[in-house]
Amino acid sequence: MLREKFNQAMKEAMRSKDKRRLSTIRLIMAAVKDRDISVRTESDSKVGDPEIIEILSKMVKQRNESHKAYEEAGRTELAKQEKDEIEIISEFLPRQLSDEELEAAVKEAIENTGASGLKDIGKIMGQLKGQYSGQMDFAKASALTKELLS
Repeated sequence: MLREKFNQAMKEAMRSKDKRRLSTIRLIMAAVKDRDISVRTESDSKVGDPEIIEILSKMVKQRNESHKAYEEAGRTELAKQEKDEIEIISEFLPRQLSDEELEAAVKEAIENTGASGLKDIGKIMGQLKGQYSGQMDFAKASALTKELLS
């Protein structure tokens, strides 16, 4: 379970005195706890691994955007910090699909849904998100889907 991995990684970061890793893992745990609290108002359960993967994916996306902004502004020290955090967070995500695997998955989803035009993109993306949550860049998948359907 991911929560156990976070706790173990936090202990290791404390032992090795890796401040960047420790603070990033604490950010992850805080985001998960925040989602737990919002879910708790609806029921007495905690979020599971699929929701945690979604949280981690959003964290990586945010840091990628920040990294790009810092690079453009010439703030290399902050860009490096964002890149380091991306690497740490990515350790807890499932393996990302390569470009070839992404293309094969999109083609398979098009075939499975019987999509024939751009109006079917929602069906295709829904299937991809169900099958490959946390494993692909859905913006890339969407662009590829549009390209293949047009």
